[in-house]
Parts: sequence; C-alpha cells; structure tokens
Amino acid sequence: MASGPQFNLDHEVVYGTVEHVSPLVDRVTCENPSRFTFKGTGTYIVGTDDVMVIDPGPPEDGHVDALVAALDGRTVTHFLITHTHGDHSPAAATLKEHFDAPTVGFGPHPLDRPDPNASSDDEEAGFGFDEDDDEEPEEQVESENEGYKSDHAHDWDFVPDMVVAHGDVIQGAGFSVEALHTPGHISNHLCFSLADKHAQYDRSLFSGDHVMGWSTTIIPPPDGSLNAYLDSLRLLVPRDEAVYYPTHGAPITAPQALVPALLGHREARTEQILACLGDGIDTIKEMVLRMYTHVDKKLYNAAGASVMSHLLALHEIERITCSDDQPKPRSIYGLAV
Repeated sequence: MASGPQFNLDHEVVYGTVEHVSPLVDRVTCENPSRFTFKGTGTYIVGTDDVMVIDPGPPEDGHVDALVAALDGRTVTHFLITHTHGDHSPAAATLKEHFDAPTVGFGPHPLDRPDPNASSDDEEAGFGFDEDDDEEPEEQVESENEGYKSDHAHDWDFVPDMVVAHGDVIQGAGFSVEALHTPGHISNHLCFSLADKHAQYDRSLFSGDHVMGWSTTIIPPPDGSLNAYLDSLRLLVPRDEAVYYPTHGAPITAPQALVPALLGHREARTEQILACLGDGIDTIKEMVLRMYTHVDKKLYNAAGASVMSHLLALHEIERITCSDDQPKPRSIYGLAV
C-alpha cells in the first residue's frame, strides 16, 4: 500500500487561554483530551469586534467560562456548528444565555435518542478478538466507553436557529463564511470557508472533523457513511483554501497535499479488503489480523471498526455479499459475482 497521509502530532495548547492563530481567528481549547478529541476541542472566534463562534464545544463549565471571558466586549453575531457530536455543539445552548446570537447548522442530530433499555446483539458480539487482546489501562477503557456509542457523545437536543445548505453564505463584519455540506463522519456535517471582504488574508476552511491533521476521521455507524465521506473529500480537492482549521489539532498548512492523501489511503484500504475477500478471508477479524500486523493488539477493535465502515460502503454499492441483511461485526463476507 502506498504511503499514507503525513499527520502532525506537534500541537501544544494551554487550556482556557486565547490563542491568536491568524489576524482574523482566535482559538480557545477545551480541556477534554481523548483518543477521539486529541488535545481537546478547539473553539474558534472569527472576526475582531463583531465575531462568529465556530464549534462552542462540550458544556463544560471551565470552557464556557473561558469563552465568555474571551468574548467580553465583543458582539457575537452567530454560533456556527460543524455537526452535532457532543464535543462540538452542546455549549452553544449555555453561551446563548450570555450572547443574543443564533445558532447556525445543517440541521438537528440525524439519529433518534436510543432506548436505554434496548439491547444490541451487534455490540455484544464484537469482532471476535480475545479479551486479552484489548487490555488497556483503566482510564483508556473509560475513554473508549465515552466514545461514539455513549449517550453524551451526541447532542440530541440541538436544533439550529438558522438552517443552512451547501453553498449558503453567512455575512459577517468584514468577512463572509460559506457553508459546505460534507457528510460522512455524520450526515449533518458542515465545513465553513472563510473569506475576508478585501481579500487581505488567505482563504481558510474550518473543517470540523471532516479533515484533521492528526488522524484519519472516524466513520461511526449507523449514520456515518464512507461513500459520502469520500465524495465530501473529493468536493474539497479543487478548492483553494490555503489553510484548514480542524476542531481538533493544529492548523493544516498544506491541505492540497493532505486531502488527496486521505483519499488515497481510504481507496488503498478498500483494495486491501477486496484482496482479502479474493483470497477467501471472509471475516472482519481475519482481515484485521492480515492487514494490521504493524499495530498493537490493543488497536484491533478500532481497526475492526474501520474495516467495517469499508465493508458497509462496498455492500452499499453491491461489490460484496454479506451473510446478514446488513454488515455486522461477525458477518461472513464475499465478493459479489
């Protein structure tokens, strides 16, 4: 497989302080580091006196207080929401108690709140790895349990005051922001392209969780879609933004190199899976054991989730068969005839 994207793990933050990342953009980082959020959620403040706030973050008191202090003396015109995962949008509700500004998003959370009394055979089944293969320190297990399957990982209550669609433009004070619908990580994901009125500064893109410089993007079922994600990456290829500001991690200063590399990485992984099926390797567990020989066993379940997202995409376009109506962790897979 060709060499993958080059990630940047060099990202130091001081929680709760205002960092000036460009003449038009400040960032305040929440102290919620994890395997999903890297060093934490970076909330962006765009503008000078009249500002927009992008991804207010989780409803943690310390982060909200830091944002209120950073916004003191400024007028907030909009709260822009890239998507409704719990580390991005919930603090908007609390900030609206301090600032009279509308929330802007593609729509409410796309999933219904799950029944806490319902059981899931799929989750109980797992991918078939021995428990010993996934032993981790207690704090890491807790972090895993706080991932995309947990209730608080989703902002079930968010409903935007302003609904925007792909290509809609929100006007600011001396700048404008264009909404780009980029489903894949979640179906209501937006990126926001910033252009200042006088073209004094380079165009930039607030990429949420769609493109990150420290890691590939998770495509969590049931709403995540790899096919939609790849289409959304292709949408960015011809664009001319000079820098991306992801919600997690450092600014991406060479997006024209990173985005094609992310595409190539996913396409190469798909070819690996098809090759496994061609060789009679027909379960996710066996595919992980063949494809991820270079990773720690503790990452096998995460690798299994990634393989499953590819199998879901291949099943959707009828390139593979599945022993169940829909791909499941322990389904048997094959190449379509």
